[in-house]
Parts: sequence; structure tokens; C-alpha cells
Amino acid sequence: MSISIASLDLNLLLMLHTVLSERSVARAAERLHVTPSAISNGLARLRSALGDPLVTRNGRGIVPTPRASALAPAIARALHELEVAIHEAPFDPTRCTRTFTLAVADAGQLTWVPRIAALMTAEMPSARLSVVGIASLVSLGDLASSHIDLHIGLAGKGAGLHIEPLRVERTLLVAREGHPALGKRLSARALGELRHVGVEMVPGKGFRDLVGAAYARASIRREVAMTVPSFTTAAAVVAETDLVATLPESLVAAQGARLGVRPVNAPLPAHVVKLSLCWHERTHADPAAQWFRGLVRRAVLEE
Repeated sequence: MSISIASLDLNLLLMLHTVLSERSVARAAERLHVTPSAISNGLARLRSALGDPLVTRNGRGIVPTPRASALAPAIARALHELEVAIHEAPFDPTRCTRTFTLAVADAGQLTWVPRIAALMTAEMPSARLSVVGIASLVSLGDLASSHIDLHIGLAGKGAGLHIEPLRVERTLLVAREGHPALGKRLSARALGELRHVGVEMVPGKGFRDLVGAAYARASIRREVAMTVPSFTTAAAVVAETDLVATLPESLVAAQGARLGVRPVNAPLPAHVVKLSLCWHERTHADPAAQWFRGLVRRAVLEE
């Protein structure tokens, strides 16, 4: 007899398991908080579905049929595994084997990801970290997709997002070592004569040029000679040319000397970036994701 699991009321298997454990319809009914007649009706339905009597009476108790005896251990194992899955043990970061995907711009990859990796090695040694850039964040469907667990950057928009303000990042204008603009304070007019490398991490998506907007508000000319997809590429271009670029202060502090760039002393338009931790409702209550967010938070806020 072929039986589809989809055709069974799985509550009947729990009921059979209880009857077989108690060896009594009355005690099974008491344990499941139902009436004995409900147990009897359930057994009748299961008998019909499985084509077997399942239990027979023996005085005041019941005796399982060979079919019921064969089913009993499988049902017990399945119910136990469901109980374990439902009543999850306290999260242990040292035993976590999940892969977490973090989206962050390349500046943050250089500045914060090494600290994140160090903390994960110490606290979540069996977990894995996958880091992607902002272009990948957009192409993968943002945080609503199942591909990204956490984003460090500008606050996202959309249903189901959680936004936690993280830090305010200043930006600096940088030039190469030996650039004519270094060693003196530039006037606003001299600042307007410099030529810039712009950073567009997701070209063609219509993201607002926040640096350009700051210059426009200050009525300072900003000529963009070229655009690149990352801050590190902008720094590499600046290090070999007379072009300048606007970079995050944390990147300049951590990597400026290695990248061969230095801050320009000039009346720069006020421009800061408000960075946030962003994640989706689907991972909000997940213990592993909560631990990972706390770890990233500590790494970014560490001085």
C-alpha cells in the first residue's frame, strides 16, 4: 500500500507515539489534554490511512501490532529531532559554522575588515566571512535577498530594514607627496582650480554625488577629470598624478602613508558621511546574526 506523507495528519503520529508510550488511551488523552474519544477517533483515522489496526486492547491497556512496533522508533526519532530544532540550545559562537556575508565599500574593507577578521578568529573560529563591495550589494538584490547578512554604509531604504547609526565619518581631500597644493593653505579659488578623481561605486544607478553636492552648496568649482569604482583606485591615481580625491578620514589615517597620499590644507566644503549598520528583518532575531552584528559593531567602533 503506497501512502503519501502529505496525505497524513502529522498530529496523528504524535497521538500514536503517545498512546504507544503510555500503553493506555486514557493516559494518552490526559497527556495530550484531549478526551479519550478524540484519541479513539484519531486512531481510527490513522488505521484507515495505514491499513493496519495499530493497537489492540488487552484488559485496560493496549498492545501494539507489529506494524505499530516497527513505526514506533522512527516516529520517536522524528519527534525528538523536531523538539531539538524547535527548542534551540543557547547560541555558542565557538561552534558556529555559518558563512556571514558583509557588504562594505573598499575603504571599510581596508580599515575595518582586518579587525573583523581578527575578532572572528578569536570568537567564531569555525565561522566564515564573505566580504562584497557595494556594487555586489546592489546586484545581489540588497539586504532583502538571502545573499547579504549585514551592510556597513549609508542607511538603506525599503521595507523590513533595520538601521543602526554607527559613526560619522569625515572626508579629506588628498594629493600625492610633493603635490604643489601641499605645504600651504589653499584659498577657495585655488581649491576650485584643482582637478578631481571621483568615486562611483555603482555607475549608472543614479546615486547622488554627495561630494559634488557639498562643493555646489559652498559655491566652489569642482572639476572631475575621471571617475573610478573605488577609493583605493582613486588613491592610486592621485599618488601618480596631480589629480586630487576625496577619501574617508579613517582610510587616510590607516593607509594614507602606504597609499602615498596626504591631506590638502584648504577651506573644504563641510562633508561628512553618516555610516550605519543595516540588516533585514529576516535575520533580526537570529542569534548567530545578532552575535555577528555585535562583533562588527565593536570592530568598527574600536579606536
